[in-house]
Amino acid sequence: MYKHILIPTDGSDFAQKGVEHGLALAKALGSAVTIVVATDPMPMAGLALGAGWVATPIAMSEYEEMQKKFAGETLAAAQAAADKAGVKADRLHVPDARAADAILETAEARGCDLIVMASHGRRGVERMLLGSQTAEVVSHSKLPVLVVR
Repeated sequence: MYKHILIPTDGSDFAQKGVEHGLALAKALGSAVTIVVATDPMPMAGLALGAGWVATPIAMSEYEEMQKKFAGETLAAAQAAADKAGVKADRLHVPDARAADAILETAEARGCDLIVMASHGRRGVERMLLGSQTAEVVSHSKLPVLVVR
């Protein structure tokens, strides 16, 4: 049914529910799996305009290293879950990208036919202020998206 499942994660305990559900489904179906983590670009506009601060090359390098470390740790935890579930998984870090964009682009580039991801289920003002990467993926995806709550 589904031959290649994309499982995005941000490393949170909540996102781990989506990882575990996606891995269980992949195991049951014998599907290939790609686990993806996207990290945001360094936020510049608000910092530069509000405080007169301009990012130095060192600050940018440190930020990139922190993001790379975060992604590595997040992917390692997801890989441990895949190993425990007995599922072979490819891992991918997409730096300097909004999560929804990275998820959609990765799904297309990797030939995935299902996206499995968690959603916090925020509503109202909280959703408007905090946004919802899951809602954006669901509304723009050409593929089926399985949302785990």
